[in-house]
Amino acid sequence: MTGLTSLTGLRSIKGLPDLTGFPGLSGFLLRRLLGALVTLLALSVIIYGVFYAAPGDVAQITCGPRCSPAQVQQVAGQLRLDDPLYVRYWDFLQGLFVGHDYSTGTGTEHCAAPCLGISYQSDQQVTALIWAKLPVTASLALGAMVMWLILGVGTGVLSAWRRGRVSERVLTALTLAGTATPVFVIGLLLMILVCGTLQWLPFPQYVAFGDDPTQWAWNLLLPWLSLALIEAAKYARLTRSSMLETLADDHVRTFRAYGVGERSIIGRHALRGAVAPVIALTANDVGSMFGGALLTETLFGLPGVGRELVHAVKTVDLPVVVGMVLVTGFFVVLANAVADVLYAVADRRVVLS
Repeated sequence: MTGLTSLTGLRSIKGLPDLTGFPGLSGFLLRRLLGALVTLLALSVIIYGVFYAAPGDVAQITCGPRCSPAQVQQVAGQLRLDDPLYVRYWDFLQGLFVGHDYSTGTGTEHCAAPCLGISYQSDQQVTALIWAKLPVTASLALGAMVMWLILGVGTGVLSAWRRGRVSERVLTALTLAGTATPVFVIGLLLMILVCGTLQWLPFPQYVAFGDDPTQWAWNLLLPWLSLALIEAAKYARLTRSSMLETLADDHVRTFRAYGVGERSIIGRHALRGAVAPVIALTANDVGSMFGGALLTETLFGLPGVGRELVHAVKTVDLPVVVGMVLVTGFFVVLANAVADVLYAVADRRVVLS
C-alpha cells in the first residue's frame, strides 16, 4: 500500500511524540534542580522544627530514669538543648555543608559534611549509622521495583490487549484483590506457604551483596515478592487505563486505517502513552519506600532504615529521627526530580521551554 510511505508525516498528529530534539532542556533541568533544593531546604526547616519543638524532656529520657536533676541538667548542656531552636538549626544546617565539631567530654570529634549530628544513645555519627542501614532498604526497594514493573506493566498490557474477554476480567479481578490486600498479609501468607509448608525458600536473613550475591537475592526474593504483588496491582490498572485511552485516540485509528498491525500499535504506540504515568508513579513509590519499608523490614527481620527509625523514635534519639526522615525526604524529592526528566523524555509533548 503506497499510503504506508506517508506514515512519517503522521508525527505532526496530536498525541505523537516529536522526535526532533529537546528544545529548552537546560532551562528545564535548571528549574527542576532549583525546585528540588528549595523543597529540601523547606523540608529541613519543617522536620527540625517539628521534632525539636515537640514537648518532652529529651535530656531526662536520654540520661535515664535514675538520673538526678543535676545530671539531667548536665546532659541538657552537653546536648545544647538550652540554646534557642534557631541557633541549633543553624548549627545543623552548617553541619550539612561544612561539617561540625562535637565535644566528647575528653576531646573533640569532627563530623564531616554532610553531618546529620551525633546519636544521643550510641554516640555514633548519624550519617554513618544511616549509611550502614541504607543498603538493606535500597536492596529491598530497588529489587521490588524491578519485579513490580515487570509484573504490573506486563499484566496491564495483556489486559488492555485482551479487553472484553474472559482473561481480561480475571486479570482485573486479581489486580483489584492485590490493591486491597495489606502487605503484611501477603508477607505472612507467603512465609507460611513458601518457607513453612513447601520449604522452597529459607526464612529471609539479610546477606550483603558483596558477601554473596546469590544468597543476597535468594534471601530477598520473598520480601521482593511481597511488595511486588501489592504494587504490581496498581501498575497493572494504571497501564491498562492509559493504554485503553491511547488506543481510543485519533492517530491510532489512522494507523489502523493504513493497515498497521495491532501488535505494532500496542507495542510501539499505545505502550509509549502508558510509560509517562508509570514513570511518575514509580518515582513516588521508590522514593517513599526508602522510608516506608517499615512493615516489610519488621515482618522479615531486615536491619534497614525502617527498623532503625522505629528504635530511634522509641528512645527519643532526635538526631537519628531527624536525619533519617530528612534522608527519606531527599530520596522522595530526588526520585520525583528524576521522574520529571524521564517523563519529558518519554513524552516530548511536555513543555521544556
